Amino acid sequence: MLYIILIASFISSIVLTPLVKKFAIAIGATDKPNHRKVHQKIMPRLGGLAIFLSFLVGYLLWMPTEEYALPILVGALIIIITGVFDDKFELSAKTKLLGQLAAALTVVLWGGAKVEFINLPFGGMIEFGYLSIPLTILWIVGVTNAINLIDGLDGLAAGVSSIALISISGMAIVMGDMFVATMGAIVLASTLGFLIYNFHPAKIFMGDTGALFLGFIISILALLGFKNITVVSLIIPIIILGVPISDTFFAIIRRLYNKQPLSAPDKSHLHHCLLRFGLSHKQTVLVIYLIAALFGMTALIFSMSTQWGAILVLAIMLLAIELFVEVIGLIGSNYRPILNLMRGRR
Repeated sequence: MLYIILIASFISSIVLTPLVKKFAIAIGATDKPNHRKVHQKIMPRLGGLAIFLSFLVGYLLWMPTEEYALPILVGALIIIITGVFDDKFELSAKTKLLGQLAAALTVVLWGGAKVEFINLPFGGMIEFGYLSIPLTILWIVGVTNAINLIDGLDGLAAGVSSIALISISGMAIVMGDMFVATMGAIVLASTLGFLIYNFHPAKIFMGDTGALFLGFIISILALLGFKNITVVSLIIPIIILGVPISDTFFAIIRRLYNKQPLSAPDKSHLHHCLLRFGLSHKQTVLVIYLIAALFGMTALIFSMSTQWGAILVLAIMLLAIELFVEVIGLIGSNYRPILNLMRGRR
């Protein structure tokens, strides 16, 4: 039955995406080129609507009865409405944030999806109490916006999200959580169908409709798959989402380092840096896919390690990230503390 559901979602996405493209053009939901964007012509967005409708096909065929199922669907609907209005009318940042908060609150307050405590590696436990709700909402909104920030090249957000969904669903199967595994697989099938039209050269963009939806769903599934467990295990979803989270983190560090406002837009995100490094559009996307896959593999190794082994894996990963950031100039061309230290010792 699951195979039928996944095939139905995949085919629905292939069929619906061209129809959504025509609809986007008809209502004027298009993305116009500017100095910060890579594309050179007006492109229809709203592609995320095709992903959501395809997901909805799989959801209705599946009809899950778990307590989280309906709140997730309603929260996703709120996110989709927010994204559609933004793709058409370009909402203010505050209005978009309100939509994200409403969707997050729906899942947290109605569905009860929140991290209430974590077990510490060497004994003891931290209970979050009243902080569990704001911390969970911060996670959902943070990941949602992180996916949105990496949506800067053809197929980038869709591909990175797909790799994250494969990792989350795969680990959910290992942990015996078939709700998270199945939900992730349906979203994956819907996204892959859309990716056929979105990979370079793209025929349609997912827009905020897609980026917000994928970020929202991924944040929820990552939360449900690893909630109320050890500190070490809680790091797993952060590693799986390493590309969007690290890009967002270093964007904040970059603006602080350069004494710029946190909300200031720039052309120094991961994909911009790789393009300046000399890679083509397609090569840049494929390199980031590879990085996302490496994060997924690291999460798997991390989950199977002993506590000291997990700490070693984490230390190696953080060092590798820092070196990569310095080489490509993700924070700035003059920011190279470790590289300068290594050169100084030669």
